[in-house]
Amino acid sequence: MMERTEDIAIALFGELFMADQLARNRISKFLPKGMEISHFGVLNHLARINEERTPAQLARSFHVTRGAMTNTLAKLEWAGHIHIRPDWDDARRKFVAISPAGRAARDAAVQSVAPLIADVVQALGAERVRALVPVLREMRIRLESDG
Repeated sequence: MMERTEDIAIALFGELFMADQLARNRISKFLPKGMEISHFGVLNHLARINEERTPAQLARSFHVTRGAMTNTLAKLEWAGHIHIRPDWDDARRKFVAISPAGRAARDAAVQSVAPLIADVVQALGAERVRALVPVLREMRIRLESDG
């Protein structure tokens, strides 16, 4: 008997939600003291793009409210992990950049969680995971465009 598309979708999202929760819980235990997953996400994003972003752009990238992003950015700025400067052309706008200390904290976080992630990939098989990444990426892009 063929599975209905709806049943497959429910099973897929159930597994994604549970895997997300378990991964977040596990990774948060390995992050450097005081660093939250949201902090790591922002630092990792800023380190990868290596460009300034406005708080609004960051909020859109992470699909959170501006208020939630402002809260995260305040904690990162307090820790010295980011620099926030005014836009010289529009005083109402600000720009966020990763600081050298933020880059070091991000690198330390990557080093602490990398073995954990590598173990999961090794256990599942690198080829199987590699094949899964484009499917998950396409799924993310589709969900982003539907939002």
